[in-house]
Amino acid sequence: MQERQLGLMHFWQAGDAVTHGVAYLLLAMSVVSWYFILSKAWTAWRQRRSAKAALERFWNARSLDEALATMRATDTERVLLPMTEKAIAAATMQPDQSLAGSVDREKILTRVLRGEITQISSRMEGGLTFLASVGSTAPFVGLFGTVWGIYHALIAIAGSGQVLIDKVAGPVGEALVMTAAGLAVAIPAVLAYNAFVRVNRIALAELDGFAHDLLALLLTGSRLKDSGADDGLRGPVAPLTGGAMVR
Repeated sequence: MQERQLGLMHFWQAGDAVTHGVAYLLLAMSVVSWYFILSKAWTAWRQRRSAKAALERFWNARSLDEALATMRATDTERVLLPMTEKAIAAATMQPDQSLAGSVDREKILTRVLRGEITQISSRMEGGLTFLASVGSTAPFVGLFGTVWGIYHALIAIAGSGQVLIDKVAGPVGEALVMTAAGLAVAIPAVLAYNAFVRVNRIALAELDGFAHDLLALLLTGSRLKDSGADDGLRGPVAPLTGGAMVR
């Protein structure tokens, strides 16, 4: 009977409004974190599969029109399709009297491709800021609950005039539970953040490689001579994303 009284429900009933508020806050942070973790993992897997199939059929096409048509049919997640459509449209656009029309075609294509990569990068980073924030703040939220529980234990000791285990067991247990809850919320968020950063870095490197190959195709009519496999990666080139050189 005593073990049942000292269970989690006992600690919850012994807590006050501050303790319950901290617990609800940690619960909300955990629910939203897992939503981003599961949704981004599912989206990344679908985009990876869609882009791989579209890229393979794109380079196996016999003409640019056929390549664009196959990409429209296979890139269901629209990872590479918007970039390809805008780049082809910019390559076939007739120059006008505007400032944009006075720039040579290579610079126009580079600007279009860089803009699309920037937009894709922004979409990939969605939710990462929240995961990083949860990973860095959840332990401190739990620590606040811990401090509040210890404060309750000290008040119980002061009220009784002596250290009685039945007086301090509830507040001390409440403090330990809050510490564990903060870590339970923070650890998955940190691990997921690091995993998604790596996945995004690899995806952007492959996207940058495809952009260089597409630029070479639209300017010269063929892929780069040192082009590698059909995954869009090649030897060292100046990246459109402005980051480290892609290998």
